[in-house]
Amino acid sequence: MGRKIKLMTSVALAICLFGAVRGCYRQPAATQSAAIAIESVMNQPRPAILAPGDPEPPRVFLDTTYVAPVGKSINVAAGGDVQAAIDRARPGDVVMLQAGVTFTGNFRLPDKSGSGWVIIRSSAADADLPPPGTRVTPDRSAFMPKLISPNSDPVVGMKGAAHHYRFIGVEFGVAPGTDIYNIVSFDGGQASLAETPHDLIIDRCYIHGNATRNARRGVLLNSASTAIIDSYISDIHEAGPDSQAVCGWNGPGPFKIVNNYLEGSGENFMLGGAPPSIPNLIPSDIEFRLNHVSKPLSWKRGDPSYAGKRWSVKNLFELKNARRLLVNQNIFENNWMESQVGFAILFTPRGEDRAAPWATVADVTFTNNVLRHSGCGFNIAGGEGAGASQPSQRILIRNNLIYDIDGVKWGSPEGPADGRAVQIVGGPVNITVDHNTIFQSGPIIMADSGPSPGFVFRNNIAPNNAYGVVGSGQGLGVNALNYYFPDAVFQKNVIVGVPQEVVYPADNFLPATPLKVGFVDLAGGDYRLGPTSPYRKAGTDGKAVGCDVTALGR
Repeated sequence: MGRKIKLMTSVALAICLFGAVRGCYRQPAATQSAAIAIESVMNQPRPAILAPGDPEPPRVFLDTTYVAPVGKSINVAAGGDVQAAIDRARPGDVVMLQAGVTFTGNFRLPDKSGSGWVIIRSSAADADLPPPGTRVTPDRSAFMPKLISPNSDPVVGMKGAAHHYRFIGVEFGVAPGTDIYNIVSFDGGQASLAETPHDLIIDRCYIHGNATRNARRGVLLNSASTAIIDSYISDIHEAGPDSQAVCGWNGPGPFKIVNNYLEGSGENFMLGGAPPSIPNLIPSDIEFRLNHVSKPLSWKRGDPSYAGKRWSVKNLFELKNARRLLVNQNIFENNWMESQVGFAILFTPRGEDRAAPWATVADVTFTNNVLRHSGCGFNIAGGEGAGASQPSQRILIRNNLIYDIDGVKWGSPEGPADGRAVQIVGGPVNITVDHNTIFQSGPIIMADSGPSPGFVFRNNIAPNNAYGVVGSGQGLGVNALNYYFPDAVFQKNVIVGVPQEVVYPADNFLPATPLKVGFVDLAGGDYRLGPTSPYRKAGTDGKAVGCDVTALGR
């Protein structure tokens, strides 16, 4: 009744990535030991097979395959002592919490010797929970034991380098009328890798704050070898400070965040954002797939469903210090201008006032996602200057469907957002935007604050609107490209409605109206290219320009 977290071999890793990007992910059978050598995920050279501008994929993927435990079962009924049961459990044991019962306290996971798993789970029959690989929803709450914090301290936290704990079918929350910082805290207060909690799994769990109170984080991810799978995190919001469904800055990874619902008002998911206490730490080797990342419209001022509480709303996904990520087959939706200007996805390195000058956002593979209902799309930044941080580098944005990026609809009562699809500022390096279908109300690309070498923009479909490709102080079209992207590959894009006075490189397509693109059903939201489209085989690779919608897996 446990799952082992394993590391894939390098050959298996390549197979896994190929399958994931093609939308047919399979876990290979070949895996290594469950024991994590934390140092192995930091500061290793990139494989020689990659071209200079290609992002390196995660070096490890965590295998969370379910394995039956071999120890005893410790049952905790209503009124029982959960902490005593956790303390007594040995590796291989199961702490069985009575389904539907509330257990109030601030529970701590001790560092136990051995590498076997301690399972903490609902007493409900397996048939009453979703099967492994199926996302849980709040309607299964009746079958879950409820671990509730009575105060602002985490309901579950760590004692030092706690490891090999797995939660299955558990609800985590906070007492009514109470604000909380971290509902689940995977953080050992570590100042070194050896002190870091590791081998932790949240599986088919429901984590939530209270609808009208502050909850800063659902899960604090300052750990190693940690997975959140098939779970539901909601009502994470705060007025003023940022809040996140999942956030970490002092854990090295690897992380597996797969098939969850993630709801947070500040940044739904974020890595970085505070100085790590471990020198040179960069959270690395992250698998982020099949998640639904959203904010409810009841948080949006001006929406008919607005509930009257103004939370701090920023973005859906932000990386300030991270490397080697696979972000594949997710839905990102509902983001508006409130405490930021409306960008949904941010790759913006931050050295935290020079406390972490090594911080970077590097080797991001962002593929086969749906991004919709937002004031702006992507914000990609270089370093902070004078060595305060490293630049974003080697980022691939490929085969994504990006629509309803609308500055008016997803603005604020104070005014509209800009509606930009992609903003590139401060000289990020080796950014590739390839085979995306984009519908935005503002510019396709807005560039500022210095040239970005190694830029590739090809095989995309997007409307030009008023500005198309614009560079601050450099004008439109080729003028902006020549200054901000002097060695750019800008090729085989379908740019709709370009004014006669705007010039793009010759090897692109400039239809006058969206109808001439040849979508199957533009009004009905079927963005595939129909059989008569002139762009079905017009890409640089002989494939259809734009997004292959069938690869989205939705």
